[in-house]
Amino acid sequence: MEAVRKQDHARALQAGAAPYDTRFRRLVGEQGWSRLPAAVQARFSKRLSHNALANYHGVVIETRHSRMGWVLAQICRLVGAPLPLYRDSKVPAVVVVSEDRASGGQCWTRIYGRERGFPQVIHSAKRFAGPTGLEEYLGRKLGMALRVEADASGLVFRSDHYFVSLFGKRIRLPHWLGPGVTTVIHRDLGSGRFAFDLDLRHPLLGELVHQHAEFRDA
Repeated sequence: MEAVRKQDHARALQAGAAPYDTRFRRLVGEQGWSRLPAAVQARFSKRLSHNALANYHGVVIETRHSRMGWVLAQICRLVGAPLPLYRDSKVPAVVVVSEDRASGGQCWTRIYGRERGFPQVIHSAKRFAGPTGLEEYLGRKLGMALRVEADASGLVFRSDHYFVSLFGKRIRLPHWLGPGVTTVIHRDLGSGRFAFDLDLRHPLLGELVHQHAEFRDA
């Protein structure tokens, strides 16, 4: 996969065009990719070379936790706080994407404003590896394998399983030990806008965390 990626990048440079990223396209397949809105295709085929950044500015519309969801979010501070900690609404949000040249993946930084106090900053890294082809590293050696689906309005990222990386080994966690199924949905809203929805749902406890935000292309 890495050799194909480098060939795509080299051909784009020789043609004088902006580098084209085929990694998400390969994950969903040609049929799934063809169903996506052109704006979504453009966002997820943008190759960020050198120190370039992709910036998306928006607003957090709603964040809610169940009681157990709030407790889990606080516990996750120990691994870098990958879940939203606060329930502030109508606060500014920024997403910054850059290339992780060391792993061949992408670094995602999400900044959520607050009504009081410093913003919450969440870091994660997407790597095109593992049994599902895509993994998200959340911090402190914890990660989740993701499956990606495409439909007429956007992309759906759904956790397949969670794992920890210890002593050079990837240890898959049993489902009963995980927090539930994480689903992230990217929906195109037209006119350069898109929605981001995060849901964490436990098979017994139901919805733990939900967040809805809307962003605009820079």
